[in-house]
Amino acid sequence: MNAAPPAAAAPPLLAVRALCKDYGGERVFAQVDLHVARGEFVAILGESGVGKSTLLNCIAGLDTAQAGSVHIDGTDITALAEPAQALFRRAHLGFVFQAFHVLPHLSVAHNVGLPLLLQQRPDDERVREVLDAVGLQALAGRLPQTLSGGQLQRVALARALVHRPQLILADEPTGNLDPATAERVMDLLSTQVRQHGAACVLVTHSRAAAARADRVLTLTPTGMADLAAPCPAPLGPSPRAGD
Repeated sequence: MNAAPPAAAAPPLLAVRALCKDYGGERVFAQVDLHVARGEFVAILGESGVGKSTLLNCIAGLDTAQAGSVHIDGTDITALAEPAQALFRRAHLGFVFQAFHVLPHLSVAHNVGLPLLLQQRPDDERVREVLDAVGLQALAGRLPQTLSGGQLQRVALARALVHRPQLILADEPTGNLDPATAERVMDLLSTQVRQHGAACVLVTHSRAAAARADRVLTLTPTGMADLAAPCPAPLGPSPRAGD
């Protein structure tokens, strides 16, 4: 009996091909290739100014690359008009920004629940679940201006995960956190990837955070390089990226 042919490899959830980005005529990075599978956690390290945050923005369609393509679940993000990109992000992406981007007039719970509300599927129980996971359930009714930087970071994380996105883009998610809370945040990101089959791309200066990933890469001006898993160090506040 002939053996059955091997199953074809599943296409990656995220496929970045030959991405190039310039600012003011100056090249930031070029020829960036990145494939991330469903259920995979990838960390990206790199020197300050090399464009790690810019790369995440290009992947999400929040910034425009000069060349290359970004496919998410088969959709070419770079080919979509801005309104279509916004709708796609709303449904499929969760983004943890360095600058938090919370709405000051909304409570913690309403900020976290906003992605569900925009998709017309409000779910108070899901909001309570993620707030509890990041240790903020007791602060659900508070306004953002009454919170610390570390608490705002956790609000941003909960908002990014509440709608169970296919792809999580995390920009220094432990940068404002003490080591114990940083560990909890990384546990939550890992759980979202492992249990829900999401993909996560984390950019960070923290080698301890990067060590939690399945793969560790380094962004350089000429592309992406593989890097052996770094030795863990205490999680916690790290230098803020200038990129």
